[in-house]
Amino acid sequence: MAEARRIVVKVGSSSLTTASGGLDADRVDALVDVLAKVRSGGEKEIVLVSSGAIAAGLAPLGLRRRPRDLARQQAAASVGQGLLVARYTASLARYGVRVGQVLLTSDDMARRAHHRNASRTLDQLLAMGALPVVNENDTVATDEIRFGDNDRLAALVAHLVRADLLVLLSDVDGLYDGDPAKPGSARIEEVRGPEDIAHVQIGSAGKAGVGTGGMVTKVEAARIAAAAGIPVVLTSAVHAADALAGRDTGTHFHSTGRRSADRLLWLQHASTPQGALTLDEGAVRAVTERRTSLLPAGIKAVEGEFSAGDPVELRDPEGRTVARGLVNFDAKEIPQLIGRSTRELAKELGPAYEREVVHRDDLVLLHD
Repeated sequence: MAEARRIVVKVGSSSLTTASGGLDADRVDALVDVLAKVRSGGEKEIVLVSSGAIAAGLAPLGLRRRPRDLARQQAAASVGQGLLVARYTASLARYGVRVGQVLLTSDDMARRAHHRNASRTLDQLLAMGALPVVNENDTVATDEIRFGDNDRLAALVAHLVRADLLVLLSDVDGLYDGDPAKPGSARIEEVRGPEDIAHVQIGSAGKAGVGTGGMVTKVEAARIAAAAGIPVVLTSAVHAADALAGRDTGTHFHSTGRRSADRLLWLQHASTPQGALTLDEGAVRAVTERRTSLLPAGIKAVEGEFSAGDPVELRDPEGRTVARGLVNFDAKEIPQLIGRSTRELAKELGPAYEREVVHRDDLVLLHD
């Protein structure tokens, strides 16, 4: 970890703001001091994924707590995002470092052109010596195209920029085997795989009410990044310097997999299925064991309203989701394809129907 060159750091709302809303300038400056020192030698690059826009906009709009409805969340984000970036800009200016704001939605990970542009922008900002500050574009994101939390966004950004390390900063100094506030709970120092924490009951968002995640989203983000070959350190913001220096702090999640195609990582962890296809047992085995494409002959039923190119769930006869994929046909077309061979369909409907419903290159398996 000490040798990591490109590092994504994610900081949550609770580490930057007060419980009543509003940025805590001292906390922001403390984090910036650490980040500036790490990158001062020129050998390390930092991408900061920062929550806090909605929380920062609460007090200026007279809101006592984070609103539940999307419209007021977007309004708070609109006000707060400017305050957040202005605070980072002023703080980093003390070190002569420029800030580049990058706002993303889940749609930007899904659409190849958007994805490529985001990657190019982040690479160019780093090449020019700027520090990218990434956040979800809460002012325009709808429920259908939201990441849901910035922990998940951070994991996907780490994959996007080919990071060597992901550091998740919270108000808790690691993952514990019980409630950290209770005596007897111990910090888990290392996680080498899901089985290491299968016994741990993981909590959700804290009492402050300014964030959306909690430990459960951080562990999920760590799992996503680790499965993509990126090690993760989960610790508190006050221990950021130790985490970035590779010293013993927090919980270290070892990488468990290798880098995959960006769209497949999005498909598995950030996409919202627009419908579902129920497969017969033979098709389930073909997709999950032989890793083949899904053909019309193996489909038993279709649900939902979706268009070609949308993500859909693939379910077994008992209704369990076994995979997710990008479908090649509109929902209204599929009923006439069910149970039929591609050769038969091509003869009756034309050569455009002699293809897979979901190609194996656009399909990911889902495991419990």
